[in-house]
Amino acid sequence: MEKKINSVLLLGIIVVAMNLRSPITSVGPLVGIISENLSLSGGQAGLITTIPLMAFAIISPIAPKLANKWTIERTIFGALMVLIVGMFLRAIPQLFFLFLGTTLLGAAIAICNVLIPGLVKKEFPDKSGLVTGIYSVSMNLTGAIASGISIPLVKKVGFDWNVALGLWSVLALIAFIFWLPQLKRHDKGVTEIKLEENSSIWASSLAWSVTLFMGIQSFIFYVLVAWMPEMLVDKGLSTAQAGGMLSLLQMTLLPVTFIVPIIAEKRPNQKSFVWVAFLLFASGIVGLMGNNMTITTFSIMEIGVAGGIAFSLSMMFFNLRTTSAKQAAELSGMAQSVGYLLAATGPFLFGFLHDVTNTWKTSLIILLAMTVVLLFVGLNSAKNRVIK
Repeated sequence: MEKKINSVLLLGIIVVAMNLRSPITSVGPLVGIISENLSLSGGQAGLITTIPLMAFAIISPIAPKLANKWTIERTIFGALMVLIVGMFLRAIPQLFFLFLGTTLLGAAIAICNVLIPGLVKKEFPDKSGLVTGIYSVSMNLTGAIASGISIPLVKKVGFDWNVALGLWSVLALIAFIFWLPQLKRHDKGVTEIKLEENSSIWASSLAWSVTLFMGIQSFIFYVLVAWMPEMLVDKGLSTAQAGGMLSLLQMTLLPVTFIVPIIAEKRPNQKSFVWVAFLLFASGIVGLMGNNMTITTFSIMEIGVAGGIAFSLSMMFFNLRTTSAKQAAELSGMAQSVGYLLAATGPFLFGFLHDVTNTWKTSLIILLAMTVVLLFVGLNSAKNRVIK
């Protein structure tokens, strides 16, 4: 009976995870079309990708407290309702609703991002690596599909941009339905997470290393989601081809996000993974500075593999460096709050430097410097120890 319950829970986690990137990656390739349609300034256009990250930063530390009050199952259920509302509002072709809907869906995604690692640690303690790999693949697969089909839906199928974005609310509705059985599980007291009011996690240097690792890998990812299509268009690609390259980046990281958690969980430390991620990130970013499309394509694949490793390690550190589901949820909340606040500065800073210098190279050099910091905090996070 327990195996069946876990299977239902795993399926629910997978379907929820499918909604944690697609609402954001689907909008990146359409920013130019949305800007033209709604007459947005450059700053307003940047907010489309920055608002969800700000919502992540603000809502993430609140999520464990909501779970403590309402239970983790009900909190995720409520988040899915907010996600559906947000996606419907974003599909209304007016600036106010675009920003309001984006804010709501960002808040909903933040709650799920924070609570799922704690749920995995509690319900799948001996298979956290496998489960983390499965939901990471689900998250990134739909994210890749979303970024890859946004432009074709508009330019080939003929949908308006708001209809192309609104279609993803169907996936949120499916997740809402699949999560319903989890509301009954709480009646048996199975997965409630109790959080202590006075936590020392914010005073832990290890927790800060994990937080910065999470933030910097997110910084790199969301910069590329926001600006890589524009960079590639400047190199001579069409908008559809640029969107396809963004999809390629995300497809490349898929097998990595499945394999790495399984292997990393069994290793005494994860330093070798950190080194590989750093070298691939650095090599890939340098490759983006040139105009050779073969090198650019290979570089995008390198960055995809590096991003898959870094993202997987971020998710695994929440479990590997903690001793309980409570502590995993707290670390997840801290890392995703501070981490996404850092990540939120990325798209703005990257675009600002491009406007000032009229070249992408300066922005890419900043991104390269971030990978060096990623290496140092990653090596510290990868040591075989736990937060006291």
